[in-house]
Amino acid sequence: VQLQASGGGLVQAGGSLRLSCAASGRTFAMTVMGWFRQAPGKEREFVAALNSRTGGTYSAVSLKGRFAISRDNAWNTVYLQMNSLKPEDTAVYYCAAGTVSANYDSPGKYDYWGQGTQVTVSS
Repeated sequence: VQLQASGGGLVQAGGSLRLSCAASGRTFAMTVMGWFRQAPGKEREFVAALNSRTGGTYSAVSLKGRFAISRDNAWNTVYLQMNSLKPEDTAVYYCAAGTVSANYDSPGKYDYWGQGTQVTVSS
């Protein structure tokens, strides 16, 4: 499975961005795709995940209401819509995929990772 994240950039506080993660390869084996982020000097942090079998979505409590994960019907691309962005949202955002059945917020549960896309929010 290969994952290609895109859509990052520089945005002013209060603005929006939509990240995309294009998946290729044996994607049918993946049950969950998720987004994580990592700011300089900090640990990788869970953002959101989507279960392809159930359609269920899971978001970090602190980000609910501002960030939303979705997918295209072919399950080839997963999106992260980010609204009302704040400077503290600045980080490298990574998409991930795996056969995750629980603990969606744990990076160690995911088998495949994209290269990351930088999001910078200016104040």
